[in-house]
Amino acid sequence: MTDFLQPSASSALTQADLDRLRDAIEVSKRSVRSGNHPFGAVLVDASGAVVLEAENSVVTSNDCTGHAETNLVRAAWKAFGPEALGSYSLYTSCEPCAMCSGAIYWSGINRMVFAMSEAELGELTGDHAENPTMSLTSEIVLNSGQRRITVLGPALSSEALVAHDGFWA
Repeated sequence: MTDFLQPSASSALTQADLDRLRDAIEVSKRSVRSGNHPFGAVLVDASGAVVLEAENSVVTSNDCTGHAETNLVRAAWKAFGPEALGSYSLYTSCEPCAMCSGAIYWSGINRMVFAMSEAELGELTGDHAENPTMSLTSEIVLNSGQRRITVLGPALSSEALVAHDGFWA
């Protein structure tokens, strides 16, 4: 797994970003303990405070759209609304899939940071039936619309991998 950073032209990762990624990774571990897939996400407001966390809930909710990022976006939209979300950042243990990226885009969140890439996840899970990864980056989805969204990552891939250890076997 790769631990390099690929910041976009408009932003670089900070120590606070790395700390919030570690929070998302902890949520992904909690997701596994809850009986779900190893994915987690956190939402941070403009002041840097974590305001929401969400686990994956695909298994326990019997809902294929119960990805951590989508769960987080649903809760964030209800709690804060699109005007506020424009100044928030979403941190996730793994690069969001196309569905989750679309949800992030529609929510109004303007910044997303991820630990492990979708490509790295695909290498890890192979053709596992419970994780049909796509070869489509979140940056392509998030920046194919009418506004630009800052996308940073991968970062801390080897730390994110811990939650996946033995899960896909």
